[in-house]
Amino acid sequence: MRTDDFRPSSNVEDDRQQSASRGGMPGGAGGLGIGTVIIIGLISWYFGIDPSVLLNGAQILTGGGSSTQQTDQAPPVSAGTPTDATGRFVALVLGDTEDRWTEIFTASGRTYQPPKLRLFSGSEPTPCAFAKSAMGPFYCPRDQRIYLDASFFDDMQRKFGACSNSTACRFSEAYVIAHEVGHHVQNELGILPQVTQAQQAASQVRVELQADCLAGVWANRAQKKRDFLDPGDVDQALQTASAIGDDRLQKEMQGYVVPDSFTHGTSEQRKRWFQNGFNGGQVSGCNTLSASSL
Repeated sequence: MRTDDFRPSSNVEDDRQQSASRGGMPGGAGGLGIGTVIIIGLISWYFGIDPSVLLNGAQILTGGGSSTQQTDQAPPVSAGTPTDATGRFVALVLGDTEDRWTEIFTASGRTYQPPKLRLFSGSEPTPCAFAKSAMGPFYCPRDQRIYLDASFFDDMQRKFGACSNSTACRFSEAYVIAHEVGHHVQNELGILPQVTQAQQAASQVRVELQADCLAGVWANRAQKKRDFLDPGDVDQALQTASAIGDDRLQKEMQGYVVPDSFTHGTSEQRKRWFQNGFNGGQVSGCNTLSASSL
């Protein structure tokens, strides 16, 4: 994957140094013990569940109400382009998603408002939930930010076996960022709020698969514009999608698969929908919400 022609985004907020110094979650989340919070974080990480949903459920079960240690907004951090290799790569990928989605929205008579992306290390307070590195990347519609602890990229290689080395992981990492941007696109189109209110597992799978497809749409448009892919990059991204499918993660963690608990779809589904977006390059080809078969 080559990013020489990509424009770096100025919407990256680098809170890695400050968040690392803050340490863990102070006092748990709204009355939950730290052990419960850690377990919830691990479940979120493995199954891709919005941590605020799990935290809310745990609060109700423990009699703690529906508050989840949320803040009205993320702590103020100056936005810009980080200068280290990882931060700059994230900024380059985010910048190209901004350019491609601006083109797509403009062509349909809409205005694209790009998200912020907050880099953190270890933990970070957010309006959706107290982010922990174990939760993996997620999009918070309440402040329209993507929260990313870059250590997840290392996990993709070491724990998930999604790619063989850091160079091979580049496009897989870009796919992860583009997937979270896909959730922002859903929010911009008014899709995400409707499904968030429904809170139905089947609907959430469709939303996640649509984000995979939208990531493929970005890759298609960027390839036509920049010719940035190297041989094997798409295969590597498909391998990543397979590695983080719910069925494979459940099998590795607990030894068996529970389809009713899927939130992101199976390995085969994630690969198919990313490929649908990449091959077609059209948002209209990502209508997972109405698809008769996933």
